[in-house]
Amino acid sequence: MTTTRSRLLSVALLVPAAALLAPVAGAAPGFPGVDQVVTSANVRHVTNVPPTAPLNGPGHTGTDLAFTGNYAIAGDYDGFTIYDIADKDRPVVASQVLCPGSQNDVSVSGNLLFLSTDSRRTDDSCTSASSGSGTQYWEGIKIFDISDKGNPRYLKSVETACGSHTHTLVPDKTGTAVYLYVSSYSPSTSLSKCQPPHDKISIVKVPLASPTTAAVVATPVLFPGGGNPGSSKVSATSGCHDITAYPSKDLAAGACMGDGVLLDIADRERPRVIHQVQDNVNFAFWHSATFNNAGTKVIFTDELGGGGAATCNKKTGPTRGADGIYDITGTGDARRLVFRSYFKISRYQTTSENCVAHNGSLIPVAGRDIMVQAWYQGGAQIWDFTDSANPVEIGFFERGPLPNNGSGGSWSAYWYNGRIYSSDLVKGLDVIDVNDPRTDPAKSVTFTELNVQTQGTF
Repeated sequence: MTTTRSRLLSVALLVPAAALLAPVAGAAPGFPGVDQVVTSANVRHVTNVPPTAPLNGPGHTGTDLAFTGNYAIAGDYDGFTIYDIADKDRPVVASQVLCPGSQNDVSVSGNLLFLSTDSRRTDDSCTSASSGSGTQYWEGIKIFDISDKGNPRYLKSVETACGSHTHTLVPDKTGTAVYLYVSSYSPSTSLSKCQPPHDKISIVKVPLASPTTAAVVATPVLFPGGGNPGSSKVSATSGCHDITAYPSKDLAAGACMGDGVLLDIADRERPRVIHQVQDNVNFAFWHSATFNNAGTKVIFTDELGGGGAATCNKKTGPTRGADGIYDITGTGDARRLVFRSYFKISRYQTTSENCVAHNGSLIPVAGRDIMVQAWYQGGAQIWDFTDSANPVEIGFFERGPLPNNGSGGSWSAYWYNGRIYSSDLVKGLDVIDVNDPRTDPAKSVTFTELNVQTQGTF
């Protein structure tokens, strides 16, 4: 049942008590005001670190997050920021790198940082310009040395077909190398390095002792039959948007535009599809995936409207722009993804607020399936999917509409060592605290490194 938003909101501690007594300027009836922070009663907005130069210009858009030790690394269309989060409540900027090239999604392995470029650039440098050429351009993976968090060094680039919209770090089984599963899509006959069909991913191997020798070692075709042909309601498949790996279980889940796939990655250079599913009624664009800790479920997200549309409303309804919860049944090559239910936030957003299911991570509570998830201007949602058929909301954080009805909100919301960190498209880094008996056990779990698309066991 959808509950009206005004009944669910609890004004955050940062909002003056007077705000409870009088309408907020710019607020629509029943909605928070412009930039007003609101939370459930069990959630506290700890702080916000706004974007600063050189990553706050007109090309600035915050993207994905990765973590290593006491640092959070946030991608941005203009580069990336390394935050020192040793003090969980007061993050500070350790360094920023200006290196334009959307989306600049990030992952980390030891002292290496990997950056995705999915826009045509004049060359592979951090001083490149946007290229309008369909023949002379570069896009792919950039590799940095971040052993000195205050002074990252650019080491190496690897060009990949159709660029790198996202990438997934997959350690090899010897501990001597990592693989990057590079997802990209939307080929065109006008692009010399992105010709159709593009029903594949690129695999980059990075030897840890010699990262400058990184190279593409495989381009496996995942959809030899062409994938979903598409329709007016669902995207055609021409590659993958994102892949989440569970290396210890030799599994991966691919969100591939019109298809969701379960992959066997026992041979890291030869991933193969075990099962392929479609939802041509409610899923418009398979965007990302999350396993539960046991590796017996997958949450797929539907990025209806491409992240720029207002889909958290009565008109769109609870089953579109939502999560799809799938159980993994069977064993070996007989494993199957079996749909159980949809989950979507129950708080309606205004018609100016882009809102749809986006990136999230598990909250490490043993014996339960709990995650935090970004919903753009729908904020960050904490929810429990232990019962696959009956997911339950636990809490939330969000802001009211942006000034001038702009687009923004939480791109990624991830749990790391006792806090939720949210990368906002325009507002920078938010730190969020949850106090609830269902999630409190997670505060005793400590990670030394976290790439959310590379799931580990807790």
